[in-house]
Amino acid sequence: MTDTMTGAGRTSIRSRAAANRAPLVGLAVAVLLIVAGIAVPAITGWQVHVKSFPPLHARWDPRLGPGTIPAIAVAALTIAFGMRVAARWPWRRMLLATFLTAVAWMTSLATVDGLAGIGHILDTGYEYLQTARSVTDFSATLHEYIARIPLDSPHNWPVHIAGHPPGALLFFFALVHVGLGSGPAAGSVVLVLAATTPIAVLVTLRRLGAETQARWAAPLLATGPAAIWMAVSADAMFGAVAAWGLCALAGAATARSLRAAVGLAVVAGLLLGYCVMLSYGLPILGILALAVLLVARGWQRLPWVVGAAIVAAVSVVLAFAVWGFSWWSAYPVLVQRYWDGVATKRPFGYWVWADLAALVFSAGPLVGASVAAALARLRGMRSTAGGERVVLRGERVVVALTVAALATVLVADLSGMSKAEVERIWLPFVPWLLVSTALLPPHWRRFGLAGQLCFALLLQHLLFTGW
Repeated sequence: MTDTMTGAGRTSIRSRAAANRAPLVGLAVAVLLIVAGIAVPAITGWQVHVKSFPPLHARWDPRLGPGTIPAIAVAALTIAFGMRVAARWPWRRMLLATFLTAVAWMTSLATVDGLAGIGHILDTGYEYLQTARSVTDFSATLHEYIARIPLDSPHNWPVHIAGHPPGALLFFFALVHVGLGSGPAAGSVVLVLAATTPIAVLVTLRRLGAETQARWAAPLLATGPAAIWMAVSADAMFGAVAAWGLCALAGAATARSLRAAVGLAVVAGLLLGYCVMLSYGLPILGILALAVLLVARGWQRLPWVVGAAIVAAVSVVLAFAVWGFSWWSAYPVLVQRYWDGVATKRPFGYWVWADLAALVFSAGPLVGASVAAALARLRGMRSTAGGERVVLRGERVVVALTVAALATVLVADLSGMSKAEVERIWLPFVPWLLVSTALLPPHWRRFGLAGQLCFALLLQHLLFTGW
């Protein structure tokens, strides 16, 4: 018995030592990915077919602008008070502070390029707004949508419209028809929606029993380099819809009454079903949805929740089909358009790992440390399954969501359908990776927050991202 207990103790000590090393190892891997992503094409001359600063779709453009001083001020205030506010303020006030911080951070970063920085990207020819303004009959547009996807078709769609189902175009079409169709107006709507994403993630964590972890992660979800792309990219709107869909699903799975559970499941299904109509890559959010259901552990109502959510999600896809656009017919055509375009020229041997480097740019290097901490915690949970170590419910929730988000990213990466530009394409997955920052020791979170903010300031002031 003594030998057995000694062996178990030694295993526990080794697990704790590995867990303590994990953030440092993860951070080193993240930094190595960034360096290799930049250096390999530069040193070897490998043409990877992206703008002048691979692995990002960006060019070198050092500059200062009107948003510089406000961005530095927001960063300084967040470093000084962010952790304290998140830990001590009442829940609703903390959520409001998180939302306002996210709005201020994204706005100040975008306006480094002046007021035009908020809407200019959305107003370019390859985005949605210009086409949305030209649409008069959306049903007729849907009926010809698939025919205009191929690169060699007459009047083929601009790249982003061809590359996405029509849910994104419908969103901007609606903005045009309510008087918000200018670049600055549409950009402001996208920015505000993007700022609600951390709120949805925090509420999800709380509903799943991880309020403490939500508070620890809040400042890191509200700020960081992802804001550079969230402030100006339609993919940030996709991420907000996805986050609120998963939040509604968590609410359904933990609701106290069957009526509330079914109602929230319908909301979740409608939002997640609309995600399918926003991007061909977002059905893999099902991995995160499954993780939410598993950690919620509402087994008695699970059939009702899953059934209601699936029916609602499918109804969205079928509604578009009745209206004139069938997702299942469009996807093969999109794949052909993808391979007829620049994707064929972009080498998989580079992008299969450089995509991860681009993700690190977007999520910030701390994501390497926090994901590594989550994986180490998962290993520790498995090695102490006999009960030697009590694992907090909130900790389990964070680990499960992080592992699900990581699996989602790996599926997207290995599919070969995401080569370059993932710093914006994978924005819907970034906050679910960053919940893992709650697993870092306090000093890691404190210095990591400062590092994330400084990294974002450097990126925005040294590179013009084009998104």
